[in-house]
Amino acid sequence: MSRPIRVLVVEDSPTVRARIVEVLRVDPQMFVVGECGDGKEAIEQCRLLRPDVVTLDMMLPTLSGVAVTEHIMAYFPTPIVIVSSSTNRGELHKTYDALAAGALAVLDKPSANDDGEAWASELVSTVRIVSRLKVITHPRAKLFPAVPAAASLLGPAAAVGASRDLIAIGASTGGPAAVETILSALPASFPIPILLVIHIAKDFGTAFADWLGGQVRLPVREAVDGEPLPRPGTPGVIMAPPDLHLVVRDRRLRLTKDAPVFSCRPSVDMLFGSVAAELARGALGMLLTGMGKDGAEGLLALRTRGALTVAQDEATSVIFGMPREAILIGAAEHVLPLEQMAPLLLSHVHGRHH
Repeated sequence: MSRPIRVLVVEDSPTVRARIVEVLRVDPQMFVVGECGDGKEAIEQCRLLRPDVVTLDMMLPTLSGVAVTEHIMAYFPTPIVIVSSSTNRGELHKTYDALAAGALAVLDKPSANDDGEAWASELVSTVRIVSRLKVITHPRAKLFPAVPAAASLLGPAAAVGASRDLIAIGASTGGPAAVETILSALPASFPIPILLVIHIAKDFGTAFADWLGGQVRLPVREAVDGEPLPRPGTPGVIMAPPDLHLVVRDRRLRLTKDAPVFSCRPSVDMLFGSVAAELARGALGMLLTGMGKDGAEGLLALRTRGALTVAQDEATSVIFGMPREAILIGAAEHVLPLEQMAPLLLSHVHGRHH
């Protein structure tokens, strides 16, 4: 029998902390190695106990959950599951900060109105999944060295690419950090419109576009059903809203409630496939870190129709799942580390006046 998953529970509320500990202790595969309600103590316990997983509250005394996440991911990387409130906008933004700092998953706090068994099952399942993931040292853009010029990264032949009409990006686990890293390196005048699908739990996706817009220079907003496809030369990032597919159809953006793809709605495959059908050679598709297979077939459709396609490499992916699937089926023309993504995008504005 394999050894139990060792969990450190960090939660300010004694009631919620007791509930999390109770749920984990019922499962024979879980072992609560420690518990606390203070940010500094959380870091010290993580350092000493080296748990397999940390469940982490965002609102803590002495140090915030964001600061705890940044420290853990910088000095002793450990899979972190955020257990937070999805109803408090300020706490939502802190949750996104923690995801950008390397936390892997987010779960709503239990409430009196919840189905207790369903919440408990989701907690155990999430802890079990993230315990198997190999996390990387703090991936935030601010910890990267200065990004070199595109020519030195990509070689003379790839230094300047053909101009593109649209960029489509897909990401899942580890995606908030990866997307923030790429978009932070683009100027406010970056002239190629960007469509983005990122997997975030439905309850936690409501303010993500607002948060991301505060981290980068480009305008960021959610898509509106039926709006025209942005014209080439229009700066900005347009995201799929929570629980809705974003597709391009007849030169318009459409939001649909069609069935999930690989259990995902929004689905990267849905976006990529629709862009392939509408724009073909004028598009650039980028598939980033994430668990599962969503996006691989869509990226292949893009490449087959002449679009430029890129997948994130294993070394910089928090989860080398989605990119790996794309690479295996020949969907990725380029496989690049995260820090080379923005220079590649910038190389494709050659000849545009902005």
